[in-house]
Amino acid sequence: MSIAYTCFTTDVIHEGHLNIIKKASEYGEVVVGVMTDETMIKFDRFPTIPFEKRMEMIEKLDGVSKVIKQETVMYDDVIPSLRPDYVIHGDNWLSGPLKAVRDNVEKLLSSYGGKIVDIPYTYNENVKHTDTKIREKLAMPEFRRKRLRQLLKMRPVVKALEVHSGLTGLIAEKTVVEHDGNLDQFDAMWISSLCDSTAKGKPDIELVDMTSRFRTIDDVTEVTTKPIIFDSDTGGLTEHFVYTVRSLEKMGVSAVIIEDKVGLKKNSLFGTEVEQTQDTIENFSAKIKAGKKVQLTDDFMIIARIESLILEAGMDDALERAHAFVKAGADGIMIHSRRKEPDEILTFCDKFREDDKETPIVVVPSSFNTITEEELGEHGVNIVIYANQLTRSAFPAMEETAKDILRYHRAKEVDDRLMPIKDIISLIDTL
Repeated sequence: MSIAYTCFTTDVIHEGHLNIIKKASEYGEVVVGVMTDETMIKFDRFPTIPFEKRMEMIEKLDGVSKVIKQETVMYDDVIPSLRPDYVIHGDNWLSGPLKAVRDNVEKLLSSYGGKIVDIPYTYNENVKHTDTKIREKLAMPEFRRKRLRQLLKMRPVVKALEVHSGLTGLIAEKTVVEHDGNLDQFDAMWISSLCDSTAKGKPDIELVDMTSRFRTIDDVTEVTTKPIIFDSDTGGLTEHFVYTVRSLEKMGVSAVIIEDKVGLKKNSLFGTEVEQTQDTIENFSAKIKAGKKVQLTDDFMIIARIESLILEAGMDDALERAHAFVKAGADGIMIHSRRKEPDEILTFCDKFREDDKETPIVVVPSSFNTITEEELGEHGVNIVIYANQLTRSAFPAMEETAKDILRYHRAKEVDDRLMPIKDIISLIDTL
């Protein structure tokens, strides 16, 4: 009997999936692949139920003869071993990033005469309602908050992109690319004080208060599902920081990063060019302990940012602080540098990993931007934050557009480099 293969990446079975199984059964014995959690999150949304439960759910469906594990986005591990006569898929993979998957399947099948069957994608009010429910569940604080810890166990390096509004949040949420035969997307979002302040036209000196910062979080959480890492500068007074922790945890934020400095906030990019004072190990450790004490869940993370290399206090000071802050309860260590080369960052990571194999390391490769995530991962880095690239790319584009409109007294000259408004609107989901 012929074999008809299809792969599911879903938490809920709706009529679209049932239609795929029905159509597949017309071509032969139906074998369904269930994509692993680790593979799903490379290009699709985060699963709301674990892999084993998804396997059980599909095994119970009428018309399914066999269920197998699929461990790659492309079908390289399945087609050579299963040799299906047909691969059945919705026609949504005829364009966009998923077309790379279809091209890969077509190439694999052509080696022995297998065929692709594209099924018209089912999309109606019932399917839309089901998809909306899944998205809303993923956005709920109790699900979102724990997702960063989950990702740290599933991803070799977690990639976070700076966002400062609902629209930039949607860019981080929905951007998927195909490169070298793989699909990939961002894992998390970074809400920084620098970009948040800049978007509001204010200086980055902790002038924008937490109430306003929290409104940015609200804007982002209303339209996204990915975990949020929040930049809280120094954390302020310990008495204030404990309230920040409680508020962030309640909102569903996954982690807060605080830096070991005191006084008026000065951006780290200035280094020793402006007067900046590091907090004592004792005081900062006490702040970490106070924050951990008021947490209500084990999901939330407090990450200590060490400024020793920025302030040229030396590698030994950075390492001493790192180990002390972990002892105080920090769930991760962020090490920062403004050098163009990553050498001192890598040295810190290597030395820290000699004594601590588990605590997550966070880096922000803004200045040392030639190093790849894979190279950082080889030195023990767990989270890479692209901390300001969306803001920095948007400003010159908008400024040049404004200049050209003034220059030509019309908008025709700028139109060719503008995205159609309908493409922007398409990012926005409707109920």
